[in-house]
Amino acid sequence: MQSGLAALANTGSSPSAPPPEFPYRMKDLCERSGLPRQAIHFYIQQGLLPQGHKTGRNMAFYGEEHVTRLLTIRRLQHERFLPLKAIRALLDEQDESFSPMQRGFLNDVRSHLGARLFPEQRAASIIRADELLERTGVSRADFDRLVELGLFGARADEADSIDGKGATIIASDDAWIVEMWAEMQSIGFNAEHGFSVDDFSLYETAMNQLFQRETVMLKEWLATLNPAVAASMIERAIPLLSAFIARYHATLIRNFLSGV
Repeated sequence: MQSGLAALANTGSSPSAPPPEFPYRMKDLCERSGLPRQAIHFYIQQGLLPQGHKTGRNMAFYGEEHVTRLLTIRRLQHERFLPLKAIRALLDEQDESFSPMQRGFLNDVRSHLGARLFPEQRAASIIRADELLERTGVSRADFDRLVELGLFGARADEADSIDGKGATIIASDDAWIVEMWAEMQSIGFNAEHGFSVDDFSLYETAMNQLFQRETVMLKEWLATLNPAVAASMIERAIPLLSAFIARYHATLIRNFLSGV
């Protein structure tokens, strides 16, 4: 991940006193972000957060940008239930691909899109994993693998915590993925016939590649429009493009079978 924050991180030897832009120790970072030390180290290891300014072998200091980044990660995980894979892609896209002016334009577009794409109360709309699995018949192993593949995010319910371990919850908006896998299994796409949750990764990869190409298009032509007009175009285009993808996929399968 290349960013202004990453460029400031100093991994070499340095004087014992940190520069003014790095005023926080790890304990300060934990207090200001509300995250435990282990989580912050994990985010650094995963490339979501740049390393701090090292002043010794086991001493590093952090800046306000680290706090902002951590609060963003926490919000995306806890309010929007984004998996870490999606968060990393989102942050990398912001750091490397979009200028501040372009991000400002996209924020204006977002403000015009309304609640259909960005529900304001998504954090309140959750479902317990155990209830979802009992209803659908999907195994916990398959559920955990779907999370590992980055198809949706899950976390422990802090409001229902016993000995620090709350029930696993996901956003209700993501329950359809588990429900769809249950339906796929019921029609025969199951372990008995050589299918597994990992086969979903094919479609996840394809859709992510498609979306990356779409972001290039956004940069090239959306910025030439008024944000309100661009938002209206996006909202009206989404169901059309979704229908095109579904129908064209069916066309490819039909053409393949016709030529066998």
